[in-house]
Amino acid sequence: MNVQLKRKIAFALSMGVVTTGIISFALLALNMGFSDGFALTWLRSWGIGYVIVIPAILLVGPRLQEQVERWVH
Repeated sequence: MNVQLKRKIAFALSMGVVTTGIISFALLALNMGFSDGFALTWLRSWGIGYVIVIPAILLVGPRLQEQVERWVH
């Protein structure tokens, strides 16, 4: 595996952690408030979101990046 591919995978994994964590926290706080069980519900939602978003980033990301490159140039 080349260095460029490793960087892309590491970036996708890192971005997945950050974005799913922030979004799941914000949406749960807005919809549920900080009630009993918030932390466990948030961690569960965060985990589910992460499992969904990583394949999406890895599969959709390169195609979207190509489209952006076409639009910019």
